[in-house]
Amino acid sequence: MTVLARFATLVLATAVVTLAPQTLRAQKPAHDQAALDARVKAFLAERAGTWRDLNVPDSDGQLLHDLIVRHGYTRALEIGTSTGHSGIWIAWALSKTGGKLVTVELDEGRHREAKKNFEAAGLSAFIDARLGDAHEIVPALAGPFDFVFSDADKDWYPNYFKAVFPKLVAGGRYTTHNVSESGRRGAMGSREYLAVLRSTPNAETTVDERGGGLAITYKHR
Repeated sequence: MTVLARFATLVLATAVVTLAPQTLRAQKPAHDQAALDARVKAFLAERAGTWRDLNVPDSDGQLLHDLIVRHGYTRALEIGTSTGHSGIWIAWALSKTGGKLVTVELDEGRHREAKKNFEAAGLSAFIDARLGDAHEIVPALAGPFDFVFSDADKDWYPNYFKAVFPKLVAGGRYTTHNVSESGRRGAMGSREYLAVLRSTPNAETTVDERGGGLAITYKHR
């Protein structure tokens, strides 16, 4: 091997050694997940039992979180932010999967309080909180989504579903709050809405009754 060839080999080896750590650093998450988990847990513990104003119970928040983490969803939509309890559970899950949440709220006061709660929980970076009429905003969203949580005006549930389900990817889940098999959860027309869900091609709907009633619609293809 000539002196020039040996020099070229040495340069190439040095470049590989130099670049490898940089590549590894680029693949690491931009946040400290353990520290974020501790912050979110502390925030939720501090606020436990205080969530009112159309927010979900803890059990439903945990269910939403677990669905996202278990299936690795990254592109989430929430229809009806309220003051942010469900959004915190969803965004917390997305911080683990590398995703982001778009959430829509009509009421300016609730929207403002939700943004404060997202900031206090350390989750603002994972949330795009929009103020406005979901009747107009939601159909205009381009998507695609792999996870949807619908918890706004109950009589509009079928309209939201028809607008968004075509933008849900195969393998995604569309969840709807305050729905039950018996219709007892206070949702207007639960049975009628379930009929819409279950008549949709390529979809399978189950209902979790443990919290406020959650319909979970899986898209096959």
